[in-house]
Amino acid sequence: MTETTSPTFDRRMLEVLVCPQTQGLLEFDAEAQELVSKAAGLAFPIRNGIPVMLVDEARPLE
Repeated sequence: MTETTSPTFDRRMLEVLVCPQTQGLLEFDAEAQELVSKAAGLAFPIRNGIPVMLVDEARPLE
């Protein structure tokens, strides 16, 4: 039986990705698999190794 693993996020993408709302910096939360924009108060999900940079898909930070 083979074990399947989901693709991982390439941290080098942080060099080119910005928050779509503020154009500010993002931080990678490896545990939650999210890119966090503290300026916008949003966390963008990473699905199958691909960041979903849509404000409508982001989770508000608490």
